[in-house]
Amino acid sequence: MADLNKLMENEAFMAFATYATIILLKMMFMSSATAFYRMTRKAFANPEDSASFGKGENAKKFLRADDRVERVRRAHLNDLENIVPFLGIGLLYSLSGPDLSTAILHFRLFVGARIYHTISYLLPLPQPNRALGFFVGFGDKELEKSHF
Repeated sequence: MADLNKLMENEAFMAFATYATIILLKMMFMSSATAFYRMTRKAFANPEDSASFGKGENAKKFLRADDRVERVRRAHLNDLENIVPFLGIGLLYSLSGPDLSTAILHFRLFVGARIYHTISYLLPLPQPNRALGFFVGFGDKELEKSHF
């Protein structure tokens, strides 16, 4: 149990846990946003989902792609592709004994970049906004790796 107490005293780890929670909640929100858009736009990917809005041939009209649903879904997929590596790299980084202010800077940069990326994806803002959000977050993960 002493090791757990030591971990809880690691300020860099606690900062990581805080920012990891924020970014995971954001990712969970994107899952809900995708479901919301599917329901409100009646655009489903699976026949069993569209069946709740109609029977037989009538249900098939809800089995379709919608540009807005696809945009939200792609933003969520992009989160999955970037947040999962952050969790692994950030965990190892926070346990490597980094300077607290540097660790917090890395975590804030990544979380801010992911939030900015999502906003620029969903509004949609013109490029290079989305690319800027992606590359700041990606570059920050690479910087974290180099500090090991």
